[in-house]
Amino acid sequence: MMDRIGFVGVGAMGSALLKGLIGGGVRPGRIVAFDAVEARVRELEDEYGIEVGSNARNVAEACRVLFVAVKPWDMEGVLREMGSVAEERHLVVSVAAGITIDKMVKWFGKNGIVRVMPNTPCLVGEGAICVSAGDGVGKEDLEMVVGWLGSLGLVRVVPEKLLDAVTGLSGSGPAFVYLMIEAMADGGVLAGLPRDLSAALAVQTVLGAARMVKETGVHTAVLREQVTSPGGTTAAGLLALEDRGFKAAVKRAIRDAAVRSKELGN
Repeated sequence: MMDRIGFVGVGAMGSALLKGLIGGGVRPGRIVAFDAVEARVRELEDEYGIEVGSNARNVAEACRVLFVAVKPWDMEGVLREMGSVAEERHLVVSVAAGITIDKMVKWFGKNGIVRVMPNTPCLVGEGAICVSAGDGVGKEDLEMVVGWLGSLGLVRVVPEKLLDAVTGLSGSGPAFVYLMIEAMADGGVLAGLPRDLSAALAVQTVLGAARMVKETGVHTAVLREQVTSPGGTTAAGLLALEDRGFKAAVKRAIRDAAVRSKELGN
């Protein structure tokens, strides 16, 4: 058991975490996975050679570290099922938004709980991941989890009280960016560009702008000013965004997503 890693739930996020661990050097033979949709886990078995578990309890019996990537409303049942066979040395790594460590300790019956808030760009190794550990998690276990997640993108350890805000920003944020890309592509079409060219330019523009921020370390306001000539095209476009409340809408979206994350845990 001590050398094995379990996964309960291998949808988009669970499978991204699993593939990230394998990409980071974890042997597929160490992994046991279960999902209510059997086809998902069978695909991973065929692709990587992992072992398939018959249920959550079976995974907990076979593995010490348990990644749980199910919907928040399914967490209580899964944790109680695993907790019935778990021991104090078991470590649960939860991906469920809004469900607090205290609640999971109550359901699981043990103290070894780590909360992880990743996002879907983990699928391409560009995730933004925040991690919070419960009081019963040792330093070595936390470092082990952080090390595994490092192959998926940026990882930060934060106090649990920040995770709802993290969920609103980086957890939900990719959807907001996708909507922005879609709107930019539509705008290009409105201005006369062919659809395929407009879509490609929108994607590359967002990618390039993000890399400029990350790699130069220059504040976004300075970078924006560098693009904005007095009386120019960018100034006209920024005015249109400001007139329509663009910045306020983005801030409201992140705040409302964070509030919803907190509601999921109640």
